[in-house]
Amino acid sequence: MKNNELDNIDKKIISMLQENARVSLKEIAEQVYLSSPAVSVRIDNLVESGYIQGFHAVINPIKLGYHIKAFINLEVSPVDKNDFYPYIKKCKNVVECNCVTGDYSMLLEVLFPSTDELDQFIGELQKYGRTKTLIVFSTCVEHRGLQI
Repeated sequence: MKNNELDNIDKKIISMLQENARVSLKEIAEQVYLSSPAVSVRIDNLVESGYIQGFHAVINPIKLGYHIKAFINLEVSPVDKNDFYPYIKKCKNVVECNCVTGDYSMLLEVLFPSTDELDQFIGELQKYGRTKTLIVFSTCVEHRGLQI
C-alpha cells in the first residue's frame, strides 16, 4: 500500500469485512478478482497500516440479560481525569467512554441488567462530578460500518 492510500480493491475488502468479518477469503477473492493469498496479503496490510483495527462479533446484549442501555453525561474536572480514566476502564458495564465538548466532559454508553444496577453505578460515578442520564427506549439505527 503506497502512501497509505486505499485502492478500490482495498475499499471493497473493507466493506465486505465490515458486513461480515467471517466472510471467507475465497468469497472476497471472487468479488475482487484476486487469488485468496493475494487477498490475505491485502488484509494483513490493512491491519498493519491501521485501517482494520480488529475483527469482532456483534453480540445481542438482551440475550445476555442486559436490558437497560443508557448514555450518561458526566462532568469530570481536569484534575480528576487521572483518577477517573483507570476507574472507568475497569467498569465492565461501560461499553464506550468518550471525552467530549459541551457542558459535560465525558459521554458514557453503558449496559445493565436492571435500572437498580444502573442507579447504583450512577451513584458511584457522581464522586467524579455531575451526571445526566438518558435511558434508551429503542434504537432505530444500530452501530454500523463506515461508508467506504
